[in-house]
Amino acid sequence: MTQPILHGVPLSPYVRKVRVALAEKGIDYESVPVMPFGPNPEYLAISPLGKIPCYQEGDFTLPDSSCILPYLEKTHPSPALYPSDAKEYARALWYEEYADSKLASICTVPFFQRFVQVKFMGQEADEAAVQKALTEEAPPAFDYLEKELAGREYLAGGQFSVADIATASFFVNMAFGGETVDAGRWPKLADYLERIHGRPSYKAIIEGEKAGLAG
Repeated sequence: MTQPILHGVPLSPYVRKVRVALAEKGIDYESVPVMPFGPNPEYLAISPLGKIPCYQEGDFTLPDSSCILPYLEKTHPSPALYPSDAKEYARALWYEEYADSKLASICTVPFFQRFVQVKFMGQEADEAAVQKALTEEAPPAFDYLEKELAGREYLAGGQFSVADIATASFFVNMAFGGETVDAGRWPKLADYLERIHGRPSYKAIIEGEKAGLAG
């Protein structure tokens, strides 16, 4: 069987979602770098929206992390990354959507402004945008997660799932942008992120990304 290919760049929180799932399921793959800014026509042929990641198995291609993870679950069901209970399954999907939309608009801002904007676009970081995300947008979102984590080790179904993969991924970018969750204000969220990021799959990926940033 041809080794699957994951198109994208590791520092993308959406690519990271798929990498963690692949690691959890023990699936070997080839990584092909694709930047999300101005993709070429060849990439647009397999990912029409031009976004990353895109997963490829031979002639089969599948863009978007929220489509790729369910496919991996169907083709490699163990270990399960989606709860079996219908309500908890739905909750997991909700948390993934919350992360992919709400957390994306908050947690990626420090990294984008202080790293991507400076290194790849040759522009100064917009610190006003960073502070707006951290002081205006983050508190209600983090308050929500703090409430949802009360009495829970994981967000959905009492197990590590896509909900945790997606949620934790965006906080990696926040950390790479020089910001962390205030453990005094959001102790449950801070503890949760430390545990999820400390999983062997997540830890190895984060350390590899740190090494890449340092290089």
